[in-house]
Amino acid sequence: MRFRTYLWLFSVFALLTVSVVQAEDEGDDENDDDKTEEKEEESDVLVLTKENFDQTINENDNVMVEFYAPWCGHCKTLEPLYAKAAQVLKTWDPPVPLCKVDATVETELAARFDVSGYPTIKFFKKGEAYDYDDARTTEGLIRYVKERSASDWKPPPEAVVTLTKDNFKDFVNGNDLSLVEFYAPWCGHCKALAPAYEKAAKQLKIQTEPIPLGKVDATVESELAAEYEVSGYPTLFLFRKGKKYEYNGPRDENGIVNYMIMQQGEASKLKLSMRDVKSSMKVDEPFIMGFFDNLNDPKVRIYMDAANTMREEFSFGHTFDPAISDAYKTNPGTVLVFTPERYYTKFEPKWHIMKLDDVEDEGPIVEFVRKRELPLVGQYKANNIKVYQKYRPLCFIFYTVDWSFDHREATQLWRNKAAKIANNHKEVKFAIADEDEHSHLLAEFGLDDSGEEINIACYGPDGKKFPMEPMEEWDSEDIEEFITKMKKGKLTPHLKSQPVPKRQDSPVKTVVAKNFDKVVLDKSKDVLIELYAPWCGHCKQLEPIYKDLATKVKKEKNLVIAKMDATANDVHPGYQAEGFPTIYFAPSNSKESPLKYNGGRTVDDFMKYLKEHATVAFKGKDEL
Repeated sequence: MRFRTYLWLFSVFALLTVSVVQAEDEGDDENDDDKTEEKEEESDVLVLTKENFDQTINENDNVMVEFYAPWCGHCKTLEPLYAKAAQVLKTWDPPVPLCKVDATVETELAARFDVSGYPTIKFFKKGEAYDYDDARTTEGLIRYVKERSASDWKPPPEAVVTLTKDNFKDFVNGNDLSLVEFYAPWCGHCKALAPAYEKAAKQLKIQTEPIPLGKVDATVESELAAEYEVSGYPTLFLFRKGKKYEYNGPRDENGIVNYMIMQQGEASKLKLSMRDVKSSMKVDEPFIMGFFDNLNDPKVRIYMDAANTMREEFSFGHTFDPAISDAYKTNPGTVLVFTPERYYTKFEPKWHIMKLDDVEDEGPIVEFVRKRELPLVGQYKANNIKVYQKYRPLCFIFYTVDWSFDHREATQLWRNKAAKIANNHKEVKFAIADEDEHSHLLAEFGLDDSGEEINIACYGPDGKKFPMEPMEEWDSEDIEEFITKMKKGKLTPHLKSQPVPKRQDSPVKTVVAKNFDKVVLDKSKDVLIELYAPWCGHCKQLEPIYKDLATKVKKEKNLVIAKMDATANDVHPGYQAEGFPTIYFAPSNSKESPLKYNGGRTVDDFMKYLKEHATVAFKGKDEL
């Protein structure tokens, strides 16, 4: 009986304890809610959405808005500073509201104001948006707002000069150096470039030697756009005293500034002595010299223009000193292209001579120099890959390339052996390549497991890859035979390829290098082929859409929806992956010239495109 009483008392005590705890928890929840509400009320930063954005902007003469992402570290750093500034600006008469927009949620608002990074801060004055360009501190925010909220404040004039057919020629002809952008108001890339371009213009305007930047609305000034063959937006041209050059620089503020400053002055520098000439020559790069009687020789300007055209590719010099001309056994009115000293061979001259007697513009000089930009056997390196990749056929001699004193002789030994063969095949470019530095290239040719001291591989005339069977020791006759067969198309190319799938269960057909010709180049079918990378986020986003598309057109027997991992397979010429995903449409009647797909990435977008471009599929187009 006593035990039952104790048990009953214990149960009652437990129930009372639970009730008290629950009551405390409920009280805590209420307190937490109060704290949350209190915290939200304490914040002086107004949260904007698409529902209240326009109303807030229209009701206030001055408003500052931060577009942020919740995960952005810079946004988190700015948050307390922004809140302090909001607290101060709230007390002004009239108050200036500081607002914020979660750009990851309010994507329409972010797109409307071209938000491409976080945080992006915009200041709105009477509805007009301006980019914030002060310090991201409480003081900077307040200072910026104080200056721009004044009733008499007006935006400073643009540093970029607006050009029309009326002032264009005066602008480009009247400046030693200038930069001009042809743009379209609707172009997204132009909008993204605009703030960086304006900031660069401000910096370049205050240089000791100012460099003006201009812009042309190509949709309005269509005659100017046609005259300068503008085919896309934005297009930038560099001008020297009215003469047009391609702009090959970066498209960010500092990049534009640095590039344009480097473009100042003539590319060719006056050389006053032999010592000056020799000190300008680099051991492994070509050097170009112009020889003239005097500065008034009209050929000097032609040579200078050629040098400016190629200033990012080569080093240039010129001289009026007859002693320097005599030293190189040349006459005034000539151009010399010096072969880099490191790559001298007995099969080619140390310098190539061009006479300028009949030259009327820089074109022939540019052509002459570029035809001699590579020695008989040079070295394939990171800084000249783009040069070598222009040439086909191109053959590599892979080994340990070491120019240090102790190994220089061995390096030159193998290069000179290659030169003897290269001299017999002038239509083929040859280069030595360090096997460690270019191990990835060895792997591309399937030679990464060779183990031999020397390996040879070539890109054929059409870009296909031909590795030579590894040699235990150098054999000139075997190499000659290999090169000759490669030129005649009598070798089987090497293909980097995944295995051909045994089954194709998915509506999206998997293509690899070994079945590319059979699937994509099938002239009885239209093919939409996606080149993807397994790690690419955009490719993963597209995957279910692409699969839905393939399912939808499954009954179209003459239409193939395909994909290929471009990181694991060689890509057919004409189907290069320009980023991921890259999508091509290969119509049945034009397999070697596929159309690059640049449309939207919804099933409806793809369907509309396929119906418009199909050649053998969609026989009942109008019914679909």
